Amino acid sequence: MGIELLPQSIRQNYEIYEWKHACAILANDFPKEWQDITSLLSDFYFCKSWITVGGGRKSKVAETIDHYLYKRDWIEKEFLTSVKVDEHVMDSPTHKIDCYKNHVALEIEWNNKDPFFDRDLNNFRLLFDLRAISVGIIITRCDHLQDIFDSLGRGSSYGASTTHMSKLLPRIEGGGGGGCPILVFGITKSLYSEEC
Repeated sequence: MGIELLPQSIRQNYEIYEWKHACAILANDFPKEWQDITSLLSDFYFCKSWITVGGGRKSKVAETIDHYLYKRDWIEKEFLTSVKVDEHVMDSPTHKIDCYKNHVALEIEWNNKDPFFDRDLNNFRLLFDLRAISVGIIITRCDHLQDIFDSLGRGSSYGASTTHMSKLLPRIEGGGGGGCPILVFGITKSLYSEEC
């Protein structure tokens, strides 16, 4: 059992990739967090206006996901990590996790430069090795959404060197996340609404 554990509607509306049994771990060991994630994915859609109106620091996609999970007791989380050798302590800072709850880490990469995936995966690897997280989740966009961006005259803002599925999966398969179980959801055209 893997992605079959997800509701069929989610499997139809997202491109899904699983690494190291992430679905089974979430469904069995973290049922509350699993419910939060499946509810989020079932309720999510993205609006035409989110693409046509220029963005600020954070995309409307990321804001919407953050807001949904923060209402369910997820938090943005920075871990204070260090390495101690004898009496010498060296800080080993990690990047903040967008959404965190009970050893489950979730990152949203809608339209960043693709090296952000390297940062996320390295963070997952390190935090998993330190037993601070048990599963990492990334929500990003499918490659075929480029057709929508192009049709709205925004294609150059969502170029080939930005975050999307075909930039992420080779990094995971190449071991970028180490032993950390990872679950990826690619947002598809079926979640697009021209009504808002």
